[in-house]
Amino acid sequence: APDSGIQVIPVDQIKPFHEHPFRLYQGERLDDMIESIKEHGILTPVIVRKIGFGYEMLAGHNRQNAARIEGLKEIPAIVKENLTDEEAWVYVVETNVIQRSFGDLSVTERIAVLATRYDKVCGTKKHEEIIEELHRLNDTGGHYVHQQAKSRELIGQEYGMTGRNIARYVRCNQLIPAFKKMLDDGSLTLVSGVELSFLSEGEQELVSKVMEQNGVRVKGNMAKKLKAAAGDITEETIRSILELDKTVTEAGKKDSVNMKVPADVYYRYFSEVDASEIQNILVEALGLYFKAKGE
Repeated sequence: APDSGIQVIPVDQIKPFHEHPFRLYQGERLDDMIESIKEHGILTPVIVRKIGFGYEMLAGHNRQNAARIEGLKEIPAIVKENLTDEEAWVYVVETNVIQRSFGDLSVTERIAVLATRYDKVCGTKKHEEIIEELHRLNDTGGHYVHQQAKSRELIGQEYGMTGRNIARYVRCNQLIPAFKKMLDDGSLTLVSGVELSFLSEGEQELVSKVMEQNGVRVKGNMAKKLKAAAGDITEETIRSILELDKTVTEAGKKDSVNMKVPADVYYRYFSEVDASEIQNILVEALGLYFKAKGE
């Protein structure tokens, strides 16, 4: 066991790591872990840090989840004290890099990995010590496969990514959770995410609110305009850039009409269509509809 030793801690006294960016195992992978724990117990202790009267999980969220499902009340743990938040993040991220291939990670999980690996703590002696400790633990057996750690210089080559693309992922770490979720479900591209990352947190929240209320998404040219307006973003600015207040001219009089459609309908038919063209499509479709009804 490492110098800090192993303690047995009640499962329910360990809280998840704050803003934990990784998904818990599901399906067959979770079932396999539960079966392994049922047969062999917890082979590799989790790693936690002391907080107040409890603990915060650093490495072992899936083992804790599987143990709880299996009905275990206690779990073996290595307790860390006096860690900085940066050092704690290294435990969280590097454990998941060892457990899973980079290709299996979601966009937001890749952002967490790359942002941490390119953070100021990377390359320091403490960072290397943490990685060595994690690999020593994993080499004794456990519930995940050991992978060789790579140096910072080989990260781009390891993941088959250009430096520019890595920079995009790292930049998107500045996005609010709502936009990171959109990166995962595909309703926001990585390039547009980079543009939005230059807005303040408050401005991003306002953009997200307007998008949700109107069932629209940000396309590349819109994201660029929002970035250019950073520092002076208002709801009116956002509505103008997202082209939400197009007017219809009739008999020389302007009148604005807003109409909401379900998000799935918008994404199915209009996600790649300019706002100016949507009106023409609707007019033509409605004409055909009423013609068929004989009206």
